[in-house]
Amino acid sequence: MKMKPIVKARASENLVDFFPSTPRKDLPYGFMKLACGLVLFMAGTVLGMAMRAQFNWYFTSHTELFFPEKMYSADCERETMVLKYFVKPIHLMHKMTDDELFWRATLLPKVQEYPFKRVPKVAFMFLTRGPLPFSSLWDVFFKGHEGLFSIYVHALPDYKINVSKNSAFYQRQIPSEDVQWGSVTLLEAEKRLLANALLDFSNERFVLLSESCIPVFNFPTVYEYLINSAHSFVQTYDDDSPRGRGRYNKRMYPAIKQSQWRKGSEWFELNRELAINIVADYKYYRIFQKHCRPTCYPDEHYIPTYLNMFHGSLNANRTVTWVDWSRGGPHPATYGRESITESFINSIRNSGAICTYNNEPTSICYLFARKFAPSALEPLLNLTSTVMDF
Repeated sequence: MKMKPIVKARASENLVDFFPSTPRKDLPYGFMKLACGLVLFMAGTVLGMAMRAQFNWYFTSHTELFFPEKMYSADCERETMVLKYFVKPIHLMHKMTDDELFWRATLLPKVQEYPFKRVPKVAFMFLTRGPLPFSSLWDVFFKGHEGLFSIYVHALPDYKINVSKNSAFYQRQIPSEDVQWGSVTLLEAEKRLLANALLDFSNERFVLLSESCIPVFNFPTVYEYLINSAHSFVQTYDDDSPRGRGRYNKRMYPAIKQSQWRKGSEWFELNRELAINIVADYKYYRIFQKHCRPTCYPDEHYIPTYLNMFHGSLNANRTVTWVDWSRGGPHPATYGRESITESFINSIRNSGAICTYNNEPTSICYLFARKFAPSALEPLLNLTSTVMDF
C-alpha cells in the first residue's frame, strides 16, 4: 500500500492553512486615472514655481536691459564712428586725462590726402586766469571769418567765461588744471591747449595768446601771413647772463648741453608739425620738469631750447607778439592813455608783430582794459578797427 502521495497532499494543505493568502481587491479604473492626474498636476505645479522663480530672478537682475529707465532713439551717428566727429570734435569738454589727450592728439594719418574738404584754420589759444577784457575787440577781429579760425581758452578750473552766445568765445573753454606762475604747470597748460587744438584736423597754425593781447592787424592779414609762412614764430636766443645761461642746470647734461640752452618769450606761433612734436615730447619735458625750477622758468626756456636743438631751420627766431623792453630793467615800458595813438600802433606793426602783449599789471594792454573796457570800450574799438582796416 502506497501512502507517500497522501502525506504530501496533506503537507501542502497544512502549509496553505498556515500561510493564508491576502485577500485581493481590484481598484476601480477611474480612481487610478484620478490618482495619476493628481500626481502629474502636483509635479507640473512644482516645476512651474521653480521656473517662475528663476525667471523672476533673471529679469530683476537685468531690469535696465528689458525695462530701461532712459529711452534712446535710434541715432546711427551716435552709435558708429562718424568721420566728421573724429576730425572735428563738436564739444571741447571731455574727460580724458592729459596722457590720454596727448596720445590722441598726436595720432598721424599715413594717407596724405584728406578724405574731406579741408580748409586750413588758425587756432587762437588764450591762456588766462579769468576774464577776457578784450573779448569784444577780438569779436570784431573774428567777425565774418567763420571757418578760418578756432578758439581755445584755458582758464582756472573753477572759472566760467561769461560771454554772449554770439561771441566767438562762447563755449570755447577746454578742460583745465591749476596753473602757477614760474612753474612747470605753465608748460602743462600750453601743451594742453595745443593738444586740444590738434584734435581738429583743420587747424594748421597755433598761436598762444593771453587775455591782455590785442590784434594790430585785421584778420585777413594775420591769416594770410601765418598760413603762407614757411616758418614758425618762436623767440629763441642765447643769453649769456644770469637770466639766460645762468638758469641752466648742469644736471640736464648730457641730454641738454649748455651750448644748446636758449631763452625766449612764452608766447609763440607754431605750425601743425611742430605742435605735434612738442605735445609728443616726454623726454625733454621731464628733464625740465625735474631740473628747471625757480629761478629757472620753464615757459621761457623749454620750447626755445627744444626747437633750437631739433627744428631750428623751421623757426623764424622771433615771436608774433610785441612788448617794449627798451627801457631795461625787470619790467617792460608802460604807457598812459595819451600814448595810445594810431601812429603808436603802426610802430608796433612795423616790428612784425600781429598783436601786442604785456603780462605786467601796468602794461599797455592792462591800461586798455582799465580805461576802455567794458564801460567805454567803443573808443578803443573805433581806434583799433581803423588801424586794422589796413
